[in-house]
Amino acid sequence: MPQTNEERIIDGVLTAISEHRLKAGTKLGEAALCEIYGCGRADVRRALVTLRARNVVELQKNRGAFVVTPTPRDAHNVFQARRAVEKTLARSAARTATPEQIRRLQQHADEEIGARRSGDRALAIRMSGNFHLILGEAGGNEVLLGFLKDLVMRSSLIIGLYATRQAPLCQDDDHRDIAAAVGRGDEAEASALVETHLRHLEASIHYEPDTASNDLRTILAPLSQKTA
Repeated sequence: MPQTNEERIIDGVLTAISEHRLKAGTKLGEAALCEIYGCGRADVRRALVTLRARNVVELQKNRGAFVVTPTPRDAHNVFQARRAVEKTLARSAARTATPEQIRRLQQHADEEIGARRSGDRALAIRMSGNFHLILGEAGGNEVLLGFLKDLVMRSSLIIGLYATRQAPLCQDDDHRDIAAAVGRGDEAEASALVETHLRHLEASIHYEPDTASNDLRTILAPLSQKTA
């Protein structure tokens, strides 16, 4: 079934954030979004309300909608929460994941390495976030997975705001090692590897915002064509 205009806007904004294309503080002007997605203001407003509920957009009175700008304290709290949630999910995945879930996790880790080595940074970034969601799904706790989806998106905003375009992505073996530990059923190792991985990721953040362009049409127009 084709996506509604509201769904296209939501998916476009979330994809742009997950790929570090759309920066914190960017204004999501209604007129620009209407032009990009060929829709009316009602569609845009419904999409922005949904994005606000996902904690990635703030609606400011008399000013409009903006991608949220997390503070360094927000960043610390997000990564602290991610460690708590993901370590639990990793332990559960190592204990209960099906052979198919393990295969999917390992295959995704390998494909992510391929994307990174090919130089497709946007794809590698998106796949890196998806690895954690696949791990969360294997953990089998839908409530924690819901929290994780929110935290991964907020992490993308934080990294997109504070990490430069030259910042290294995840190390090749990080996700592969986590997948291997889950495959062996080693709960303690899977949890420890997730903890180390997330701490390294947080430590790589330097709290000087990236000043790359925030032109909404340049960022979202290509994505709007993909979801049309």
